[in-house]
Amino acid sequence: MQPFELPPFYLPYPARLNPHVQSAREHTTAWAREMGMLEGSGIWTQDDLDAHDYALLCAYTHPDCSAEELDLVTDWYVWVFFFDDHFLEEFKRSRDQAGAKAYLDRLGQFMPVHPTGDVPEPTNPVEKGLADLWARTTPSMSVGWRTRFVECTEHLLEESRWELANISEGRVSNPVEYIEMRRKVGGAPWSACLVEHAAGAEVPDAVAASRPLRVLRDCFADAVHLRNDLFSYQREIEEEGELSNGVLVFEKFLGYDTQRSADAVNDLLTSRLQQFENTVFTELPPLFEEHRLTPQERLAVGAYVKGLQDWQSGGHEWHMRSSRYMNGATRGSEPELGVFHPGPVGLGTAAARLGLTPEMLGARVRTFTHVPFQRVGPTALPEFYMPYQLRLNPHLDSARSSCVEWSHRMGFLAPQPGLAGSGLWTEKQLIGFDFPICSAGIDPDGSAADMDLSSGWLTWGTYGDDYLPQIFGRTKDLTGAKAFNERLNAYMPLDCGETPLPTNPVEKGLADLWHRTASPMTDGARQEFRATVQVMTASWIWELANEIQHRIPDPVDYIEMRRKTFGSDMTMALARISHGQAVPPEIYRTSPMRALENSAQDYACLLNDIFSYQKEIEFEGELHNCVLVVQNFLNCDRVTAVAIVNDLMTSRLQQFEHLVAVELPALFDDYGLDAQARQVLGAYVVELQDWMVAIVHWHRVTRRYPESELGHTSAVRPQLIRPTGLGTSAARILSLRGA
Repeated sequence: MQPFELPPFYLPYPARLNPHVQSAREHTTAWAREMGMLEGSGIWTQDDLDAHDYALLCAYTHPDCSAEELDLVTDWYVWVFFFDDHFLEEFKRSRDQAGAKAYLDRLGQFMPVHPTGDVPEPTNPVEKGLADLWARTTPSMSVGWRTRFVECTEHLLEESRWELANISEGRVSNPVEYIEMRRKVGGAPWSACLVEHAAGAEVPDAVAASRPLRVLRDCFADAVHLRNDLFSYQREIEEEGELSNGVLVFEKFLGYDTQRSADAVNDLLTSRLQQFENTVFTELPPLFEEHRLTPQERLAVGAYVKGLQDWQSGGHEWHMRSSRYMNGATRGSEPELGVFHPGPVGLGTAAARLGLTPEMLGARVRTFTHVPFQRVGPTALPEFYMPYQLRLNPHLDSARSSCVEWSHRMGFLAPQPGLAGSGLWTEKQLIGFDFPICSAGIDPDGSAADMDLSSGWLTWGTYGDDYLPQIFGRTKDLTGAKAFNERLNAYMPLDCGETPLPTNPVEKGLADLWHRTASPMTDGARQEFRATVQVMTASWIWELANEIQHRIPDPVDYIEMRRKTFGSDMTMALARISHGQAVPPEIYRTSPMRALENSAQDYACLLNDIFSYQKEIEFEGELHNCVLVVQNFLNCDRVTAVAIVNDLMTSRLQQFEHLVAVELPALFDDYGLDAQARQVLGAYVVELQDWMVAIVHWHRVTRRYPESELGHTSAVRPQLIRPTGLGTSAARILSLRGA
């Protein structure tokens, strides 16, 4: 018996089959036997390989490549699935974490980025297969692609230890942690790199790390993994004792039964596919122009996008046919009369077979038809989990006075001549906001100068976040906003030299803060800190672009961008930089350290969303709030959504505690850190704890969010913003009902 019925899937692209599938079967069978993966391996037999039919997977996911390329790609997938099963038998079942680490560390030696790199002699089928594949794959690709592929492969291998550790502890991850880690261990980013090779369409280095390409990769990866979780639930949970499965994660976190959890996972899968589509149509064209890509480079990105789409469709088709997975009892496979029939076939009829159910359509409509400025009233605050104690800096009072005086000098508290809407704050409001009390908790042991600087950055960041939608949002001037953001770079010169004459308070404040902050830094630290400021200000443009579309963000995209809009990386970078060279910089890039920072950031960001809900939804017409995102995604009321967001906050903080207690000590041992480095990192953990508890305290005392402080704006509240044009009549009906 299946544990649930497979839900109806969103399938926007038809699956196609490569005509070379049979020759790939014959080739890869011979190759697997030559590598030692079949008879005698103790993992697979010939019958296993035939039943799994990885050649069929690759023929569906790469329908247009040549026979030779299909052979190569199929061999890669045979290798990666063999690795997964081999690792299960050798290390997961025995819980041998030390052996797993040694095994995985050695595999990295078989992937030299530069062709002159030596490789050791293989000692097992996994090593032998990797050495052979690397030699056949890399000669035609650039160093940039090899570097990306090595990183993806190492993530895939290394994060198998994370799965093993969770099994050993009987620990089911929270949803955010699961999505982030599943990308690495699940291997879909690795598949995306192979798409570049198979399509002969290498992504230009100039845009490979850009937000649009990153989002496309992440959406692709999440959709592939969530689909696999639905099909593999029975095998992984009931037969293998796995804990890394999205359906199980939703069961544990949301308290849903298995069927409802499967449906929720499918909803998230649909949302990620639709985020992919939105990114292609709204973010790629501007990216091409901004980076002045050549026609060939644009064609390469287009071919890459098509390759990812082919993979999604083909991967689904293979899951429906492979004996490796549960693929019977598919709910919705026989549509009821009057819903969506299979419809016509032939050229131009794919849209008739999208598999759109009324539920899918409802979710998509909700995403674009939220009625802004609805009366919602104050939010009942839940009990927040916070195990750390607040400490306040003794220089708080002087910082308060300095903050007001500095804000006057920067022009934050007065309208700017000729700049409509620039009078954002009054002195009374600024005093009520009380940014220095947040700084006092974040840095309880800092000097008076440290307090002034920290308070200044919090004030500037909040002012900038208010300024951009006020100046550019009302006119939907995305071009002007991008030009404004680009100009900010001139006020952060890496040599701390002269800057242009500021034209607005945001530029003036940044120039002042940059000079005081960056002057004592090393060149490397200055560059790192500048990048964190750029990430924050660029995220404001993302918010504005969504506002112009009137689109509630996809849940995963929202969480990941919220860290940036909150300025979390910027404030954490200041703490890291103050540690000097005592800690190797690569430590901060490790998975446990990034997870530690991300979990702390998510706790603070989600807390802010609960406190700011009324201000943003009722008074500002905002769409970027996790409570609203959850309401839209789960189609639930605010009370339920607040409870879910609070549960997510709690789970993220508990993950922070788990990382500190379990994963960081293991990381320190792995890298052989000395006592000084361990002491510095221990102090950094305390700084993150101070950061979180300070933000909780600030939200409780600030006058930025109470209704009594917001009511004076109701007289000038903008009129309801309703979409207009072809196809928007339903939105106007909803607006009338909401009004």
